[in-house]
Amino acid sequence: MKKEDLKDVLIEVAYRYPDTLRSYQLRDVPRIRFNIHMVLRALDRPVGTAEICDLGGGIGLFSAGCAAYGAKRMVLVDDFDDPVNHQIGAGILDLHRTLGVDVVSRDVIQTGIQDLPGQFDIVTTFDSMEHWHHSPKKLFAEIKSKLKPGGVFCLGVPNCVNLRKRLTVPLGFGKWSAMSDWYEQATFRGHVREPDVADLRYIAGDMNLREVRIYGRNWLGYSSRHAWIRLAAQIFDYPLRLRPQLCSDIYMIGKIA
Repeated sequence: MKKEDLKDVLIEVAYRYPDTLRSYQLRDVPRIRFNIHMVLRALDRPVGTAEICDLGGGIGLFSAGCAAYGAKRMVLVDDFDDPVNHQIGAGILDLHRTLGVDVVSRDVIQTGIQDLPGQFDIVTTFDSMEHWHHSPKKLFAEIKSKLKPGGVFCLGVPNCVNLRKRLTVPLGFGKWSAMSDWYEQATFRGHVREPDVADLRYIAGDMNLREVRIYGRNWLGYSSRHAWIRLAAQIFDYPLRLRPQLCSDIYMIGKIA
């Protein structure tokens, strides 16, 4: 498949989700398309040669999209213990398996990935690290050992000091997480610690990554329930990309030697 086919591939896969999830997955197509293009561009090889491992992607579109797009191998690792997993049930992952995704259910921080067969060209984790209750330092060391020479690691997270938070927190808005997510749930699944650009560079340095790049996007703004935030995202998204430290979503991508 050609790169220009990716959007159509993702839309087709999104329509295969259950009715209750379909509209969200369709709205998420631009983000997933960017994520896939970003990692493949860094690898600089055809998707059909890429062996990819995604950590913490849950029932989302990234792993399913990579498999449908023609990845040689796609492994998805997650504990699948979010509220949506209990609401929808394990059957939702049949979609991913049908597309060729190897689904591995585990707590990736507790168990790691060292025992997964073979090595990978790309390892990714998007919007997951901020939920982890323990340090990922050991896991990231394992990721290095599971990447082939020249392999790509991509880490995507929400930015703890994005422009919106800098403006709204002094006004009394912008709580770290919703009260109901913490108080009403038996197990807290919300954000434990959100990083910033400096934290991503720290991790890249600790992993001795090379060709490190930092990208900023504003997906959270586009999906906000507040109309004024969505409008602001449309107006300021492209200028803010020049200053990733102000964006709502930040990425660190680099290669191992």
